[in-house]
Formats: sequence, structure tokens, C-alpha cells
Amino acid sequence: MVLDEPQENDEVFVRQGVTFLIEKSLYEKAKPIEIDFSGTAPGGGFKITSNLETKGTCC
Repeated sequence: MVLDEPQENDEVFVRQGVTFLIEKSLYEKAKPIEIDFSGTAPGGGFKITSNLETKGTCC
């Protein structure tokens, strides 16, 4: 996640007053996308889930 300005090729969503952007072709591959926020420690922060196939993670 990064702060950005909307571009012509972005899909734009506004949820609870927060604007989210995602490049349209990536959105088509990853949808549906869910963004949750947890303010509890440990591990507080954003959690993003989607149908985007991953190849694995490192460490």
C-alpha cells in the first residue's frame, strides 16, 4: 500500500470515506479484494486478501 493520486488506468473505490486505488488489469486478476485494519498489538495494521495467486513467500 502506498499513497498515490488517481491515474487514468485505476479502478477507484471509496469505503467509509477512504479512497482506494488499484490498477484496472491487476484488479481483474485479484478481485475480490478485502482490506481490513486491526488496531490491536501484536500484529496490528492492514491485512489485504485477494484471489491473486501467489508463488510463495520468503521468511
